[in-house]
Amino acid sequence: MAARYRHPTGPSPTGPPPPPPPPSDTRASAPPAAAKPEPEIVKLKHEYDKELQTDPAKQGVSVLDVLRVLGGIVLLSCGMSYLTSSGESMTWGYNPWWTRAREWKGLWNPTVSLTDTQLLAYDGTDPTKPIYLALNGTIYDVSISPGTYGPGGSYHFFAGRDAARAFLTGCFQEDQTPDLRGVEWMYIPKDPEPSDPSSTSTTDVDAPTPTPTPLTKSQIKNRHAAELRKARKQVRDGLEHWHKLFRGEKGKAYRKVGEVRREKGWLGKLPRRKLCEQAEKGRPVRKASGEADE
Repeated sequence: MAARYRHPTGPSPTGPPPPPPPPSDTRASAPPAAAKPEPEIVKLKHEYDKELQTDPAKQGVSVLDVLRVLGGIVLLSCGMSYLTSSGESMTWGYNPWWTRAREWKGLWNPTVSLTDTQLLAYDGTDPTKPIYLALNGTIYDVSISPGTYGPGGSYHFFAGRDAARAFLTGCFQEDQTPDLRGVEWMYIPKDPEPSDPSSTSTTDVDAPTPTPTPLTKSQIKNRHAAELRKARKQVRDGLEHWHKLFRGEKGKAYRKVGEVRREKGWLGKLPRRKLCEQAEKGRPVRKASGEADE
């Protein structure tokens, strides 16, 4: 009877099934994946980078190397120029303002602005003042040459004034003025003087004389315009020649210090000047063909 009421130890066929066991974490127990082998080209690149860091000879040409080469070339050129010019120039005669130390010093000095009347006080007669001269409105300091531009000097008449016209015409006494009007005529050819028939020899009487074809008014006008352009260019070139000298580009330690201050319309108040005798005589003579005989 006791066996009839004994509870079974196994699961009941009619009851719910027992819950399944929780899944185990297979990732924690999985072995780590093996590292992929590094490609051969990457290894070679790393090795080459290490060699560049340890061996400077394999790093190629740097900016510093280029600067060293250029610096050596400049020094060699300066040395050769110094030797060939007997020590006069280290830049093969090229002497712009930025290569002259006095020009850089002059940047710190105030610019001089003087009238023509004030400029007269700087002719070298006062030893406490520098010697100035002006050229077409630009004032230059020529104090380093007192024997030339100071009292008693051969070009003292240029000191303390703007005698731009005299620099071109060569008439140092008559043309001590900045008035350049008409000075271009010294470069324009003049017509030849008519020949004297009485001076013709008897042997040339029967010889035929070629008669040049006269020019038309249009041809004469065009010729004059071309001659005038050429003459004005010669005036500019002549002034620039002297400007270069007084700027110090020809070896002399002259320098620009300022400008001449003039009132508006000052040139129209001066009487027009003719060419001085020396400049008139020096004009080229036009040939029969229209060309100038220098």
